Amino acid sequence: MQALCFDNLSAGSAQELYNGQDAHNYTTLKHDTFPHHSVRIKPKSTGFCDSTVDTYVGYIDIEARHLFFFYFESRNAPADDDVVLWLNGGPGGSSSLGLFMELGPCTIISDNATEYNPYSWNSNANMLFIDQPIGVGLSYAEYGETVATTEDAAKDIAAFLAIFFECMDGLKGRGLHIAGESYGGRYVPLFAAAVYDQNRRFEELGMTPVNLLSAMIGNGCSDPYQCVASASMFPSVVPLHIPADFPSSVCTQMKLALPRCQLALRTHCQETFDIMNCAAAHSFCEDMLSVPFQLTGNIYDIRTECIGEVQDTLCYPEPKQIANYLNLPSTRDILGIAPSFPNISLVGWAVNSAFSASGDVYRSSTHYIAALLERGVRVLIYAGTSDLACNFVGNDRMTHELEWAGQAQFAAQPLRAWASDGRTAGETRAFGGLTFATLLDAGHQVPHDNPVQSLALINRWLADVPL
Repeated sequence: MQALCFDNLSAGSAQELYNGQDAHNYTTLKHDTFPHHSVRIKPKSTGFCDSTVDTYVGYIDIEARHLFFFYFESRNAPADDDVVLWLNGGPGGSSSLGLFMELGPCTIISDNATEYNPYSWNSNANMLFIDQPIGVGLSYAEYGETVATTEDAAKDIAAFLAIFFECMDGLKGRGLHIAGESYGGRYVPLFAAAVYDQNRRFEELGMTPVNLLSAMIGNGCSDPYQCVASASMFPSVVPLHIPADFPSSVCTQMKLALPRCQLALRTHCQETFDIMNCAAAHSFCEDMLSVPFQLTGNIYDIRTECIGEVQDTLCYPEPKQIANYLNLPSTRDILGIAPSFPNISLVGWAVNSAFSASGDVYRSSTHYIAALLERGVRVLIYAGTSDLACNFVGNDRMTHELEWAGQAQFAAQPLRAWASDGRTAGETRAFGGLTFATLLDAGHQVPHDNPVQSLALINRWLADVPL
């Protein structure tokens, strides 16, 4: 199978493809196996975000759909280190949040400036950040094209990764880790499964498969049942973070509502999938079990107060700063984004609504996680202990109940402390390819709250060193 990997575009054709963007000598990556997909890459830069490494930006083109991506080479050994794909959640969250606020090579410090991040995950890995699905961040589409399910989004990402690893110089056969947080609990398992299944076709064609090594989920919600129901258990596990004046009557109402909530979720979302009744069950459970805590502060980090309205700020100042930075003409020129491109928001609420309407947000992804483990793909589930939105209690229970060959042995392992730099970083449990880990002093966005220990966790995971 022939790979047409370096087909340089003229300035004119680049401008046409970019719908009026400034002309550059873009390169397209193509492969005959994926006739409807191609990758446009802007010439490398060493001046954006991290001046110590080569940086690439561009678009994944799927006919009328165009997904924007950043690629930063490793600070350590770019010719040898694995590749980590990072996905933010939502659904509808731009991966620019992860890039500029959490684990990327630079951190936003104002509306028009960033600073070097010494704790970036590209310390020992080549990093990919993708704005997906269509309608998120810098991604766009013509003719009203949309994506409303993770299954459909997975097809585009799997095709992109196949072309990228086949055609980028030196990446063929390199290790790949797919990582994400929050709704990444659904994205990551399904994207990884799509890559794994696609590899079988490559083997039949005599091509080099994408070397998928692991899936990493941070404060994810892979099992909506546990994610929602565990909220009522959170106060007894993390009592110090609950306000002293939190009404005892509300706690009583939550405990009384829990059995009804669990029954409704099992009946309408698990045993059968009735989207209307499943949505109603989730609404009831969230009103009874989560909303009372939301009224006390920041559900993403219950140690702090929410800044602004959550749908506007996500409770932090950085999202607006990131959006303003990406909307600057100077930034857009560097990235090859048309000046006429609409000002972006870091959360695509239309995408969020579409995924809700399709029922995707109510689906469990645990069977995909189990399937990956059965096929030799390692899985890391980590969570900050101060997050309520996708709390560690639910993630712990999800890993306990995960049905795979190592379930009994994993569940039999006691939680034990793990340490970094001479201090306790959290607790962990592991068996076979599955590891669960908590991180202290961290909420929903672990690398933002605890950059030192989160980088230690990821470096050990990439090196396949037990915690």
